[in-house]
Amino acid sequence: MNIFDNTEIAFSLKTDSQLERAYFLFRMIQNEPMVRIGSAVTNFALKVHLHVEGLIRSTVFDHFCGGVTEEDCMPIIDNMYNNGNVHSVLDYSVEGQDQEVSFDGALEKILKIINFCEEKQSIPYAVFKPSGFGRFELYQKISEEKNLTQKEEEEWNRVVARFHKVCKVAIQKDVPLLIDAEESWMQKAADELIEELMETYNKEKAIVFNTLQMYKHDRMDYLKALHAKAKEKGFYIGMKVVRGAYMEKERERAEEKGYASPICADKQATDINYDAAINYMMEQPKMALFAGTHNEDSSYLLMDLAKKHNIKENDNRLWFGQLFGMSDHISYNLANQGYNVAKYLPFGLVRDVMPYLIRRAEENTSVAGQTSRELNLLKIERKRRKL
Repeated sequence: MNIFDNTEIAFSLKTDSQLERAYFLFRMIQNEPMVRIGSAVTNFALKVHLHVEGLIRSTVFDHFCGGVTEEDCMPIIDNMYNNGNVHSVLDYSVEGQDQEVSFDGALEKILKIINFCEEKQSIPYAVFKPSGFGRFELYQKISEEKNLTQKEEEEWNRVVARFHKVCKVAIQKDVPLLIDAEESWMQKAADELIEELMETYNKEKAIVFNTLQMYKHDRMDYLKALHAKAKEKGFYIGMKVVRGAYMEKERERAEEKGYASPICADKQATDINYDAAINYMMEQPKMALFAGTHNEDSSYLLMDLAKKHNIKENDNRLWFGQLFGMSDHISYNLANQGYNVAKYLPFGLVRDVMPYLIRRAEENTSVAGQTSRELNLLKIERKRRKL
């Protein structure tokens, strides 16, 4: 039997009403026009301050997010860990900020989360986005190798200082850091900064993790070049490997600006690229892999690779990750087999987290088969419970 077909384990933590809500939401998400209209209406309602936050909170927010604050998330974190052996990664999912006060606020938030991680075995990683610590346009300007003004140089120094502050505390508390990837036109600056951090802080093991979005066709070359550098300079590589989150946006921008798209030709090419990356990493003793995947075939491949390379299920160099509210059939069944599994658990004010939630819904409509698989498993479990 396919272990991911076991719906009793997959949905064991869901009450009947939570199961019904999940079924309702995935039926909605399967309808692409509905998602597009719903996203536009929600954005408009929040912009003009209509009272829709209660409705959002009781449906899509509560399904995909842990709460407004870290403290809100604790009952969910404890429940997943104590009853499902699934860990959590607290994800402060506020996007699109561009003020220094916001960046300093995000820094304090991440430092607080690192303290949470130190105290709680159930929270093994801290995570943040590069644009949480600095202005997107500044990363972009550096990526495009344009000269910075004196003021921008000072601004960039503050960005770098935020990264170092977090890394120093992470080393001190022994909490690994996942640094998310973003759009390709700012990623070069982030990659170069994170490489410097790896060289500085990953001397004894992987504490600093970058992210590879494998829907970009250049990422295997990047990984191999980074590996050569790591061998030469003697540092460990930590990498979260995902398929990617900005596909439509990337293609549209490439077409609009007239450059070759950085995205793989199709889903199959992305899958091949993803599996090549995890194959490569599992062969290297000085690499730690956080495999962010909602793909069953890639999960099976990783299980096979772990056996092949004598990596035990609970070896800290290998983690599986999925998003909260999605792919419970993968998360809970892997955890039931003894593997390290963590759910990304977003939190933040409802209106601040909406860009994240809308992207989640839109991504689900664009991944062929993902939503229908979720729906089918929910149907099976409803039938099993006689709902």
